[in-house]
Amino acid sequence: MNKTQNETFAREMVLLSGKAKMRTERKFTSVNDRLSTFLTPHGSKMALVQRSQNIFQKFIRSIPGITLAAWVAVGFATISTNASAADLTDVNKIVNKANLAAFYSGADGRAETRMQIVDSQGRKQTRQFTILRRDYINDGKDGGDQQYLVLFSYPSDIRGTLFLVEKHPGGDDDRWLYLPGLDLVKRIASGDKRTSFVGSDFFYEDVSGRGLSEDHHKLIETTDKFYVVLNTPKNPSNVEFVNYQVWIDKKTFMPVKTEYTDNAGKIYRRIEALQVKTIQGFPTATRMKVSNLRTGGYTLNEMRFISYDLGMPADIFSERSLRNPPRQWFKRPAAK
Repeated sequence: MNKTQNETFAREMVLLSGKAKMRTERKFTSVNDRLSTFLTPHGSKMALVQRSQNIFQKFIRSIPGITLAAWVAVGFATISTNASAADLTDVNKIVNKANLAAFYSGADGRAETRMQIVDSQGRKQTRQFTILRRDYINDGKDGGDQQYLVLFSYPSDIRGTLFLVEKHPGGDDDRWLYLPGLDLVKRIASGDKRTSFVGSDFFYEDVSGRGLSEDHHKLIETTDKFYVVLNTPKNPSNVEFVNYQVWIDKKTFMPVKTEYTDNAGKIYRRIEALQVKTIQGFPTATRMKVSNLRTGGYTLNEMRFISYDLGMPADIFSERSLRNPPRQWFKRPAAK
């Protein structure tokens, strides 16, 4: 714990007792299947269509907590406390702020993503794609429906593949997939959100966010840096976990770590924000890691060329854009 002196107070108390000290600590820190080859040398068109139906079942952070320990010298007595008067105690406010910080920066956004998938034997695969996002603002409030358009550029066998997603928190997302080699647009039926995103350790739900109404939330600890929240699913049969804990940065409200527990009481999956930067005033996780603690595999996700509030029109998030992508929005913005 850092030691500082309140000089004015100290002078008065030293005159009285010579024992007054104040200690404070104020540190703040801020598909199910691999998106495998859609076009194979010997694959039939029918087989490819069937594969596309199986790949996209759901589209695309938990987090360390906060204990603010304060020691205050009052007369001859020293009082300790686990939370400051400024700490939030309403868990619903905390998780709502964390949800907005993680998934709703700006009214829209663009980012280029490089994903490295490493299996238990150390073998690596790479995915590269650009994500466009737009939020629906209802009655001036954010945190609701969103639109995503994702264009893959690497590897070559999936280059030009696009996904369109209409995210509906608390409900099923709508998805469309475009396979350029077949010139095929396919609406993907709603499936399990908790399946692999493009063959990685990320789930679709990790990318677009889990609906807050799907879990019971409990604030179990407040430390000097984090709020630690325990989340228990309201419908356990729909998920593979019993609960998960999220560590939320007290200053930025960014989720920095999430750990999932299985039926045996073991932590089997972990998500970490390895790097958080402030971009256009928004805290942004630019480097993340998802670890499969059962297999030893993991996925690193790095985001670059991130921009917010670009003024994206709603009409670029349409089925028409799958065959005719809005190139001007996918194009990397010129450096300012």
